[in-house]
Amino acid sequence: PWERVVLDEAQNIKSIEAKQTRAIRTLQARHRIALTGTPVENRLSELHSIMDFLNPGLLGSATGFRERFAHPIERYRDGVATRRLRQATGPFILRRLKTDEDIISDLPEKIEMRVDCHLSREQATLYQAVVDEMLEKAARAEGIERAGVILASLVKLKQVCNHPAHLLRDRSRLDGRSGKLSRLEEIVEEALGQGDRALCFTQFAEFGHDLRAHLQERTGREVLFLHGGTPKAARDEMVARFQADDGPSLFVLSLKAGGTGLNLTAANHVIHFDRWWNPAVEDQATDRAFRIGQRKNVQVRKLTCVGTLEERIDELIASKRELAESIVGSGEAWLTELDTAQLRKLVALSSDAVAA
Repeated sequence: PWERVVLDEAQNIKSIEAKQTRAIRTLQARHRIALTGTPVENRLSELHSIMDFLNPGLLGSATGFRERFAHPIERYRDGVATRRLRQATGPFILRRLKTDEDIISDLPEKIEMRVDCHLSREQATLYQAVVDEMLEKAARAEGIERAGVILASLVKLKQVCNHPAHLLRDRSRLDGRSGKLSRLEEIVEEALGQGDRALCFTQFAEFGHDLRAHLQERTGREVLFLHGGTPKAARDEMVARFQADDGPSLFVLSLKAGGTGLNLTAANHVIHFDRWWNPAVEDQATDRAFRIGQRKNVQVRKLTCVGTLEERIDELIASKRELAESIVGSGEAWLTELDTAQLRKLVALSSDAVAA
């Protein structure tokens, strides 16, 4: 057996049944260490998988863990179960934050802000049409079919909030049709005017292509774009160019491909063009710039269309942050269990969504 096994990015063994997890668990060692910035990304079972690698049996079987902890905490926010889980795992968790000056004394500030945007009238019309179609189909469907209708419609609503062309996929012009895109243009113009550099994250790789082309034409400067299909060599070259003193000033990244493992401290502006349900995913993306080596204050802007699903996502994220201390994450699967009245409230288009 080995003396010590250390897992970096340990969230990659979050699924206890995955081949990768099973392979790792065959390694015999006297000491085991797991390093991760996100022990929970979507559900508590991920924490169980990591802890079961470190201390097999500490939290019981996967089924027992689900009954004793995951179900009461995720479904009912059970305070007693949360405290029991913290007590069980606390002695084995060493948590360090970059904002702790005892750890890093010279890291600049991170300034986070929500930037409210309004829909254009075209966006509002499309948004309402998607809502009406979803509610009609959800009322007729059941089970897996209903869940599929809801999840597909939530994606469409996010696309509408980004830009009509994102939903329609008609390769039409982008100028002047999206309140959010107009706000992005203003932020980018201001940042570049100050000689700063910016990262722009979107969860939609296909729209990232359009964003890159539009920003490149708009600014007259080269804009880099990293997505899941970017080969490793090209990815490494992009990072090196962006980090160079004379490198490009703008970098568009898909959230999943560019949200982890990159050092992009040349940027001191981070823009989240669309919102993700899980705050840990957004935080990891932000930390591409806000990390050791950063010398400037980092401004983080999260573009949010008021009066829409995006504003409710933001409110949800805020409530999840309160639970972060108890190591609880959330995905979007729970939304499929909402009844029609709750669903209508979540996606309803408010009167303030369109600028007067």
